[in-house]
Amino acid sequence: MLTRFYQKVYNLLKKIPKGKITTYQLLAKAVGKPKNWRQIARILAHNPYPGKFPCYKVVKSNGEIGGYFCGIKKKKKLLQKDGIIIKRNKIQTFKKYLFKF
Repeated sequence: MLTRFYQKVYNLLKKIPKGKITTYQLLAKAVGKPKNWRQIARILAHNPYPGKFPCYKVVKSNGEIGGYFCGIKKKKKLLQKDGIIIKRNKIQTFKKYLFKF
């Protein structure tokens, strides 16, 4: 069973439109914990429903795609399927794709 905090984090993931990404830091701010971006990363690493809560859409603030429990290759494929351009594991024209809550 998910705690309310986890539910809040996962539910925000569903608000990210197709073709957009957000950062761990922006997600932390959106849940009222702006300094806890590492906690957000750990929560996403244990996402029990990746098909329902698209944690692959969360990347590092510097544009790097970051980790993914199914592997970086899978995350890269999912992002590219959404139309996001990636070169050397970094999102190109990062601000174009950035979604802010």
